[in-house]
Amino acid sequence: MLTLVVTRHGLTDRSHPEQHLGQTIDVPLNDAGRAQARALGRRLADVRFERVISSPLLRAQETAEILAAGAPVEPDPRLLEMDYGRWEGLTYAELERHYPAERAAWVRAPDVLACPGGESGFDVAERVGAFLVDLLQDHVRRHGSSDQEGEPVLVVAHSSTNRILVCLALGLPIREYRQRLVQGQANLTVLRFEHGDGPTD
Repeated sequence: MLTLVVTRHGLTDRSHPEQHLGQTIDVPLNDAGRAQARALGRRLADVRFERVISSPLLRAQETAEILAAGAPVEPDPRLLEMDYGRWEGLTYAELERHYPAERAAWVRAPDVLACPGGESGFDVAERVGAFLVDLLQDHVRRHGSSDQEGEPVLVVAHSSTNRILVCLALGLPIREYRQRLVQGQANLTVLRFEHGDGPTD
């Protein structure tokens, strides 16, 4: 049995107004974001994590380091945010103004349509799914096939990445990740995988 604790990084100076912040604009947390991470750290202070795994981007790494409280943080590029291509850094209002048709089509089918020059939801699902498979296999290697739970694993990543990960874990359609799920900054999502459940090869 694996307990996976998932959170999104804290606020950055690019968080307001809401925009597509993907892989190429690599910004750290701002003071508010660091305060969010510290608050979540206090909430999780009594939880001992077996592993802390993070997206390599600064905003996620910094959040993870605050939450890990001195424990090692493992960067994993499969947890990077969606590559938004030419939409990187554009606010929603700018997208509606400059790319109205493309934006409307993508909102209807973000699973199969890639952002111009970037990734689709299925592209993200492929790498996040591989991450989950490896994580579950590692858990079995560490703890065997019994019901032994072990300590939870903490993952720190991003809004779209986390929502797609949750869709995969719950068997929800990737197309619906934007409509059905929310990942606020420094939120808390807990997933439990019974032995034999979850993504497989």
